[in-house]
Amino acid sequence: MTIQRMDNALIVVDDLDAVIAFFVELGMELEGRGPVEGRWVERVIGLEDVRQEVAMLRTPDGHGKVELAMFHTPEAIRAEPTDAPANTLGIRRIMLAVDDVEDVVARLRTHGAELVGELTQYENVYRLCYVRGPEGIIVGLAEHLS
Repeated sequence: MTIQRMDNALIVVDDLDAVIAFFVELGMELEGRGPVEGRWVERVIGLEDVRQEVAMLRTPDGHGKVELAMFHTPEAIRAEPTDAPANTLGIRRIMLAVDDVEDVVARLRTHGAELVGELTQYENVYRLCYVRGPEGIIVGLAEHLS
């Protein structure tokens, strides 16, 4: 086997505090936050003069992680369009399993989140929706029906 596990997914953001608050409201736990800079990171990501602040969040089960990075230098580049639709090339969303999708959507709305489409049901298996949060981040929410 060549892959042991998926360690994390990185999201580059402008407002680190707002995005942390959004993911904490979802139920993720802030594992750590701090500056990242130096030649080692410049060599890994292929950029010069890197200064960033990074936050690592984990799911309550401890297996899934999201890394957030806010670049001080070099300045982050915004993709166009800002609120790209679901069929835009590249990574569009992360999917999270939740206990009560309606409750989660209501709580996320207090952080400015909006439904991308509708809350729908797939057979008798899932209730699903996409939510657009701060900075256009799309999170899929799936409530497994028993």
